[in-house]
Amino acid sequence: MGAGGLLWENSLKDWEWVLGVNLYGVIHGVRIFTPLMLAAAAKDPSFQAHIVNTASMAGMLSPPAMGVYNVSKHAVVTLTETLYQDLGLVTEQVRCSVLCPYFVPTGISQSQRNRPADMANDAPPTRSQLVSQALTDKAVTSGKVTAEDVARKTFDAIREESFYIYSHPQALAPVQQRFEDIIGQRNPGDPFADKPEVRAGLVAALRG
Repeated sequence: MGAGGLLWENSLKDWEWVLGVNLYGVIHGVRIFTPLMLAAAAKDPSFQAHIVNTASMAGMLSPPAMGVYNVSKHAVVTLTETLYQDLGLVTEQVRCSVLCPYFVPTGISQSQRNRPADMANDAPPTRSQLVSQALTDKAVTSGKVTAEDVARKTFDAIREESFYIYSHPQALAPVQQRFEDIIGQRNPGDPFADKPEVRAGLVAALRG
C-alpha cells in the first residue's frame, strides 16, 4: 500500500494504514510462521524453509513525496536483515530474503481501492498527493518487468540462497550513491540527478 505527498501533509490515518499493511503484515508473518518453521526443523533434519519479505527499492532509497511508503519499506529491509542474522544464530535450515521491486506494473498505484472506510481521510487530497499519485501511476504502468518476471527472480534467489532480490539490478546506482553519501558524511544527493526534467516538473507542480 502507498500514500504519497509531502511528508507533513500525510494524516495519522495514512501512517496507520500503510504501516499496518506494509510493515505489520510482515511483522505478523515473521512472528507467527518463523516459530512453526523452527519447530519443523527441530523435528526433521532434512526440513528446509525460506522466508521472503517484500520491501521495495524505496526501502533502499528516500525519494521525495513518498515518505510514508519509504518508512514502511526501510523498516521491512532492516527487519529482514535482522531476521537473517537472528536465524543464523539458531539454525541452518530456515533462511530468508528481502525482495526489493522497482516499478513493476501491478495494482499498487491504485492501492487506495483497498483502503478500509475507517482509514479514509476526512480532507480531500492535497496538491502534492495528487502530483505524487500521477507520477506513480505513470512510472508503474510503464514498467517493463512483469510480476511473473519478479516471481522467477525470487525463486531463483531462494535456490541460490541470495538475500537481496532486485527486480531491476540496473537501478542500483542511486543506492550506491546513497551509501557513499552516508559514508562520506555528505548531505543526501539529488534523487533525480539522472533525470533533471522529472525534478523540474515536480518542483513546478508543487510550487504552482
